[in-house]
Amino acid sequence: MLKGIVKKTVGGFYYVKIPETGEVLECKARGKFKIKQKNILVGDFVEVAQKGVNTWIIEKICERKNSLKRPSVANVDKAIIVFSLKNPDVKLFMVDKFLVLSELNGIEPILCLNKIDIVEEEVIGRVAGVYKSVGYTIILTSAKENIGIEQLKDELKGCFSVFVGPSGVGKSTLLNRIQPGLKLKIGDLSKKIKRGKHTTTHVELLDLESGGCVFDTPGFSAMDVSCLKEAEVDVLFPEMREHKSNCRFRACLHYKEPQCGVKNAVKTGLIPENRYESYIRLLEEIKVSRRN
Repeated sequence: MLKGIVKKTVGGFYYVKIPETGEVLECKARGKFKIKQKNILVGDFVEVAQKGVNTWIIEKICERKNSLKRPSVANVDKAIIVFSLKNPDVKLFMVDKFLVLSELNGIEPILCLNKIDIVEEEVIGRVAGVYKSVGYTIILTSAKENIGIEQLKDELKGCFSVFVGPSGVGKSTLLNRIQPGLKLKIGDLSKKIKRGKHTTTHVELLDLESGGCVFDTPGFSAMDVSCLKEAEVDVLFPEMREHKSNCRFRACLHYKEPQCGVKNAVKTGLIPENRYESYIRLLEEIKVSRRN
């Protein structure tokens, strides 16, 4: 059998690249995967066997490092979380949800703030400052002015990365700047609702000339929180970890409890207020999802 990487899936076929030869094989999946209800994802390392002149079958899915449901990808090293600072305006709660998703799955998050050429320095500093204070890596970009592209290339080298974020923020444009030959489709921004149109319809793992691979995925704006438990959300906010030991109650949710170390840290400016607000909103979403 040959070992390879699933590069894309189309109409029940899986396109598997064999690293040793560079060949991409069109494969079908064994029926046992359907019986076990185990999906084969783009990014999966698999073993394939030849069953005819031009027929290849995926026999085994190797153990995954991680996987995401939306987008449906596997073995992600880094998440490039792209938000535009204008057109459409950045929504910090959405940023925080993507950061939580990365923390939950053991994926290194890189926050990319795009379209810096059309906003004031004060706005850039205010948004970037919040996340720098937490310790996240921030890349400021402008695809139009070719700003930050080399820094992005450096982050993508030697790993599997996924670009995530809502439509219209410039993910495909940035990828085209990183490697012009990709020629990804770029969607127009809807003038009526200031949101981007979805331009990517399937997931594909693309090889980069500068090194590494990147998942090209559909834009999306929602994250399912039903898998989370209220008591484990605080550990997904790095700035809360060092202060939760100062709470009076061991099972403190940092919400309405008295003598809370996290709430005291918010009051004294050690934890950004908008991050704490996102944490509370996320707790509320989890409560609602459990009732439904």
